[in-house]
Amino acid sequence: MTKRRLGWVLALLMCMVIALNIAVTAADPAHDFGTGWTAQYFNNATLQGTPVFTETLPGGINFNWGTNPPNASTPATNWSARFTSVQNFNQGAYLFSVTSDDGVRVFVDNVVVLDQFIGRTLTTDTFTLNMTAGPHTLVVEYFNGIDSAALQFQWFQVSGGVTGTPVFPGGPTATFGPTPTATRIPPTSLPPIPPGALTGTVIRASVLLVRQQPFIGAPVVSRILRGQTYQIIGRNENATWFLLQLSTVQGWAWGYYLGFNTNEFNAPVVGSFQTSGDPALSAGVVMQAVAGIRLRAAPNTASEQIGRVQWGSIMPVLGRSSDGGWYQTQYLGTIGWVAAPYVEIIQGDVNTVPITGP
Repeated sequence: MTKRRLGWVLALLMCMVIALNIAVTAADPAHDFGTGWTAQYFNNATLQGTPVFTETLPGGINFNWGTNPPNASTPATNWSARFTSVQNFNQGAYLFSVTSDDGVRVFVDNVVVLDQFIGRTLTTDTFTLNMTAGPHTLVVEYFNGIDSAALQFQWFQVSGGVTGTPVFPGGPTATFGPTPTATRIPPTSLPPIPPGALTGTVIRASVLLVRQQPFIGAPVVSRILRGQTYQIIGRNENATWFLLQLSTVQGWAWGYYLGFNTNEFNAPVVGSFQTSGDPALSAGVVMQAVAGIRLRAAPNTASEQIGRVQWGSIMPVLGRSSDGGWYQTQYLGTIGWVAAPYVEIIQGDVNTVPITGP
């Protein structure tokens, strides 16, 4: 095969991925987190004065510093940082996701697109922007006030051929061009919908991924098609993700792609773990990974790694170590241990969990 023909094949495969609305995974950091970031750190929480430390990041912004300073020049608390890069984008709509503890501010081409520069616990913000093809300057400003520090910034192309102004959840609606699928997907069997039920219809995607949990990167449980309507049985707290009743399973869909038959805020708020077959459904205490972490056979760093937990994954807490530094869980059918500093308890009291390890 010639190099030119190989190039056309690779381009066709990329078009197929975009057309199917499949988010690129963290295994390809050039599409998730970007490359070539410059990081400047300040020994105050307001980005004032001269940076005390500057470094170039080989990958992207994906840190969980815990209670440690990012480097020897900065304090453990009350510090700030500015991350700058120029990234190339395709023409289309992109979903940006920012997780921070404490505050964060994002600029695209010198325009503020997210401003949450406030003290708070670990929080994920998302927004959608239409990007023109070519280079764009990205700036992420962050500060840590007290306690733990964490920051993650990533983006995913969710549709191509888009025109219009920047789109934010709850804001103006973009106009999408046709997005044909590369191969025919058999129509999903539609479940019955009770009279008067709140429903969502796929209106802004040809094929929409339905996920096991409400975050980009969660396992896909189904694919539904443009024009199909499903009963909505729940939502997350800020009404950006909605739990759908499919034919055989329940799953989460990003609300931006749905049209609703009535006020979507009427859907009850349900736990992030509430999907069919999820072991966390019956657990009294539930946690969420705030970084990519190792699943280990025993509660110590010297034990065998038996899995890799993706950032954002939601898991039950089945047990804990006597010192509280490790939690026992079940992840994708495997029982193992994760380090406590890299997860957040999102439901229940971890002190009620039995001690099952040294």
